[in-house]
Amino acid sequence: MAQRCEICGKGTMSGHNVSHAHNLSKRVWNPNLQRVRALSGGVVRTLFACTRCLRSGRVAKAVRGRRSLPAA
Repeated sequence: MAQRCEICGKGTMSGHNVSHAHNLSKRVWNPNLQRVRALSGGVVRTLFACTRCLRSGRVAKAVRGRRSLPAA
């Protein structure tokens, strides 16, 4: 799975672990992605969104529950 938010496009960042002796080794920071059931174009689907998008309200979460029957 590609570590990328499907809402904002935030992805992995690379850099170095730096020891006290200033030895450098490569490392990767991954975004905090959560699998969410969301409304996308009027259709409920699961997508991976970062917690920043979830917290700021950019994701319209789908409601779980029974569908209401039309009145007869």
